[in-house]
Amino acid sequence: MVRRNVERRAALVDAAIEVLAAQGARGLTFRAVDTEAGVPAGTASNYFANRDDLLTQAGARVYERLRPDEAAVARQRDAGRDRETYAVLMRELVGRVSAFRTGYLALLELRLEATRRPALRAVLTEQVRADLDANLAYHGESGFPGDAEAVKLLYLTLNWLIVEQLTLPEVLSADERERLVTAAVERLTAPGRASD
Repeated sequence: MVRRNVERRAALVDAAIEVLAAQGARGLTFRAVDTEAGVPAGTASNYFANRDDLLTQAGARVYERLRPDEAAVARQRDAGRDRETYAVLMRELVGRVSAFRTGYLALLELRLEATRRPALRAVLTEQVRADLDANLAYHGESGFPGDAEAVKLLYLTLNWLIVEQLTLPEVLSADERERLVTAAVERLTAPGRASD
């Protein structure tokens, strides 16, 4: 019988994220999760049907933890709608995502694993598509400069910038990364930019 202790399940999924970031998908075992979570051996196997279930729930949890808190949402809602403010918000986004280093690294591991596991690929595809659609809808309603293509290009650009920062942090300095985010926003949302 599967136990319904929500906090314990969340702690186990968080432990799975840490294991994925530290050891990769191959290191993700129920035993490794139990050890990381500091619970008795066999605990994770009581909460998850199998390894695929654990991988899928880890992917969902990363996205849950990457969502901005209410204070950040309120600040965004009350911010100006010019390119400069947009750049500030995008720099904050990169900072927030980068601050959850293990989560983003775990997500990269999950994406690689999804190339071999159709069920995980389906879950991640649905999650990423929903996230991108929500960002497109928010952008469309917000009044920020730029069109849907600019949002998608920023999404792709900032994702790789974050990968670079988390995996090879010496390639670009913190100042360079800040300037690149600002430049991406300014160039992709420039007035008169064609978007066929």
